[in-house]
Amino acid sequence: MSNRSVAIKTDPDTNSDYCLQLNRWFLKPIGAWPSFPSTTRHERIISFLLNVSCYSSLLFTLIPCLLHMLLENESFYLKMKVLGSLAHWFVGTMNYTTLLLRGREIRLCVEHIRTDWQTVTREEDQQVMLKNAQFGRYVAAISAAILQSGVLCFCCMTISRTELIQIGNETKIVHVLPCAVYRKLIDVTHSPNSELIIASQFLSGFIVNSSTAGIFSLAAILGAHACGQLNIVMTWITEFVNKSKKREKMIFREIGFIVEHHLRTLNFISCIEETINRIIFLEVFRCCLHICCLGYYILMEWSDYDKRSMIIYFMLFVSVCFNIFIICYIGEILAEESMKVGEVVYMTNWYYLPDKMILDLILIIARSSVVVQITAGKLIHMSIQTFTDVIKTSFAYLNLLRQVT
Repeated sequence: MSNRSVAIKTDPDTNSDYCLQLNRWFLKPIGAWPSFPSTTRHERIISFLLNVSCYSSLLFTLIPCLLHMLLENESFYLKMKVLGSLAHWFVGTMNYTTLLLRGREIRLCVEHIRTDWQTVTREEDQQVMLKNAQFGRYVAAISAAILQSGVLCFCCMTISRTELIQIGNETKIVHVLPCAVYRKLIDVTHSPNSELIIASQFLSGFIVNSSTAGIFSLAAILGAHACGQLNIVMTWITEFVNKSKKREKMIFREIGFIVEHHLRTLNFISCIEETINRIIFLEVFRCCLHICCLGYYILMEWSDYDKRSMIIYFMLFVSVCFNIFIICYIGEILAEESMKVGEVVYMTNWYYLPDKMILDLILIIARSSVVVQITAGKLIHMSIQTFTDVIKTSFAYLNLLRQVT
């Protein structure tokens, strides 16, 4: 249907690169961007070296922090603060690992987008795709900016603080670290150990934030592209019904093209679900834990009148809530758009068509009733209702934590 129309002059490769640009920016610096047949051997070696460097930095932060939490004799509140940082770095490491393991699925999604830009050549259809690509880029950029700024401010605020440590008869002033370190393993009271630990934690924080931002940008851009393809299918269905009486010889060819593109889009949504469902499960777990912990931190700092810490914790709280909302919103929109295809078919003037053509449209309605949903680990359907459930569950655990402490 679209192949018989005049194509726009813009290069499809340029449009697909524009759609995926932010994903490359987030994932290439940490070696998580998938390899393609066109990827050179030199690029593969660089990616491998980046993977080794990233894992070394992450483990260098995680292991001392975990030992500190398990072995140091501290108050419950201090252990809770260590738990918040440890959970962020641990889940970020798991996300980074999942991105590497799901490189093949991510590559298939990227190739699917590039093929769609080459297949859909009508100017009005590509404008719909471009509009959805811009929406996905905006969401990805805002999510990454909020996440990176919140965690960066937290790290800078933490390091700017100092504490007194008694070592024998000597008292030393050391900087507080974003991720606590087991001091019997690494001595952070002497230079240059403290500077190396700070630099390593900033680097590992960048890796964790980039992997998380890459996940949310993938979900936003892939979901926006799928919504654009469903909108195009709905436009084609409306045009098919309106022009069917004038172009009866081309009916079977056009309805076949529509059904093929519809099934291709649904398979693309299934590919998105298969790629990110495990990652989303980890993010739902982390969001519940972080909302609970951050709420606890805010209440504790409120009682101590520490306004600077309250502001930083509130920024992190907003970042966590925004990110989980984005995932839930994308799942909601994809489910609605998938069902809307059947509604659009029913709302057309199908009753003027011959009986055989009506049966073809009924098959589209039947397929649209089976909604492909984005899930968290194939257990939780991502929707606005899920977002409210996550918030309520997190505050329920916060209330329990307050009662216990």
